[in-house]
Amino acid sequence: MTIDVLAFAASPRRHGNSETLLDWVLAAMEAEGAAVEKIVIPEVDIRPCRGCNLCETLNRCVQRDYMDYVHDRIIAADCIVLASPIYCMGLAAQAKALVDRAQVFRSRKYVLHLPVVPPERKGKRMGIFLSTAGQNWDHVFDAAVPSVKCLFHVVDIKNNDIRYLMVNGVDEKGAIARHPTAKADAESLAREVVAHLREVGVA
Repeated sequence: MTIDVLAFAASPRRHGNSETLLDWVLAAMEAEGAAVEKIVIPEVDIRPCRGCNLCETLNRCVQRDYMDYVHDRIIAADCIVLASPIYCMGLAAQAKALVDRAQVFRSRKYVLHLPVVPPERKGKRMGIFLSTAGQNWDHVFDAAVPSVKCLFHVVDIKNNDIRYLMVNGVDEKGAIARHPTAKADAESLAREVVAHLREVGVA
């Protein structure tokens, strides 16, 4: 069975630093035999959460948009990758919209007490968060990480199965290509994740 990787590029700036980092990871995963799908969030119709809580009774979101497709792919994927730049000390709005729409999984899990994934798949899924920031501050990613952990938690990816690659000090478009270790780190991370998924019996 082939490892199924679902990736989200969240930056409104196409082919910028965070998407480049993502492409390096995905290329290395494909080289290891994984099947990869990349969704560019700004180019699809994923609307903000309305906060209506109807998912607590419907077991689905009341909105009909591209999230219908994304919902099913999130459940099916063995590895989910979210790549977002840091804007104003947090996730880009496009990434946050995806995180907020994961409310349906929270409702399913904690209100309706229904499974998100079958029991036999628990512990066999991984998440990756890739991010870039222009600032060199050590704390520039601190506000984004809890949102990312929330997303992965509600779709049954444990904290121990989340990997992070966050590169600061890359501001203008293309700066990531001049970073001394980013590409090698991305490729190493990809290989590690594929190896781990094989080890737990995904492929």
